[in-house]
Amino acid sequence: MSLVWFYEGLWCKVFPGRADQRAIIADIPCLPGWAVVPLMVSIGLAEAAVGIWAFSGRRPYLAAAVQTWLIVSFNAGGLLFAAGTIDEPGRLIVTDLALIALIWLVAERRATR
Repeated sequence: MSLVWFYEGLWCKVFPGRADQRAIIADIPCLPGWAVVPLMVSIGLAEAAVGIWAFSGRRPYLAAAVQTWLIVSFNAGGLLFAAGTIDEPGRLIVTDLALIALIWLVAERRATR
């Protein structure tokens, strides 16, 4: 699960950054064009930090809640502002529901150790 955050954050948004991710962020209303890449890199670094937190196992329920909130918020924003840019929105929702289930499963197992 941490690898998902590292992949989405570091690979998709920082090194080298994917064009589809840039396009989704560019569709945010009132966001000036010059701010797209800095915002994308900031989001990517924050996602990598969440990956480190998830990997650490500290405060597993809080980590799961934050991860769930981030996934729902990012996807709701993307679907609200850039629905035409997202390929297969149904697949996105289904895979993210599976990821959220895995996040909570891992949190439960870590909390009961």
